[in-house]
Amino acid sequence: MKRIVVTGGAGFVGSHLCAELKLRGAERVVSLDNYLSGSSDNHHDGVEYIEGHSRDIAQLIDFAPDVLYHLGEYARVEQSFDDVDKVLDCNVQGTSAVIDFCYRRNVKLVYAGSSTKFGDGGLGRQQSPYAWTKAANTELVSNFGRWFGLRYAVTYFYNVYGGAEIKQGRYATLIGLFKERYRQGLPLSVVEPGTQQRNFTHIDDIISALVLVGEKGEGDDYGIGSPEAFSILEVAKIFGGPIEMLPPRAGNRMTAEVRTERTRALGWEPKESLADHIRAFTKEFELGNAQNG
Repeated sequence: MKRIVVTGGAGFVGSHLCAELKLRGAERVVSLDNYLSGSSDNHHDGVEYIEGHSRDIAQLIDFAPDVLYHLGEYARVEQSFDDVDKVLDCNVQGTSAVIDFCYRRNVKLVYAGSSTKFGDGGLGRQQSPYAWTKAANTELVSNFGRWFGLRYAVTYFYNVYGGAEIKQGRYATLIGLFKERYRQGLPLSVVEPGTQQRNFTHIDDIISALVLVGEKGEGDDYGIGSPEAFSILEVAKIFGGPIEMLPPRAGNRMTAEVRTERTRALGWEPKESLADHIRAFTKEFELGNAQNG
């Protein structure tokens, strides 16, 4: 993989992927990002950054990359009820343009699907505007492969956490938000009932799998997730300190099925533990407080 485009390359996952691809010797890595949730703070030396919408990709990217990683979509469940126009703009118009770009230029597409479609026995795909658009896009990608010979691989992330995660605002990740509230001495907010199961996956494990799928993956069902599930309430208790319960929210699925068989068949294994990560964070924070006070 010499020339690579990453949509959403200034975001949480995309910025880590861009850095890793350059580290592994990619000749050219180009990020296309509209900076809805991305940030220039996530830029890395040696990566080219283009600000723009993925629906305009044919005008903004003037070469045919070896691989295109499409991470640049709207990516929050609960917030998607309030942002339906943005969801449709990014996840329908934007992704349709990306698929067409890859098909017409014979570019391999690695699409970042969402594990929400597997939640609650498959009902999760209908539980939010975000989940529905993401599930529909995985089918569109697969059908372009079937109809027109598009080269593709579809991945599914499971609750990513780690360095550069968003810690504040509407697009914060759960672990990022908990870290920030812990730092401030505030109660950790858990949406009722708190028994929702999630498989939290470290960013390093996500990136190693993405690179591998980009190199070797073909087709659908490349799940990238930790096999260890936690309830949201269990996660809050690992942090320690006070917890406040919030009213139930729409789109908050209760279960998720982790499907990583195809990714493991390529030689990938998750290595990081959420509990160890949280304990290391709280230990470092408390040690810093003791030294400063």
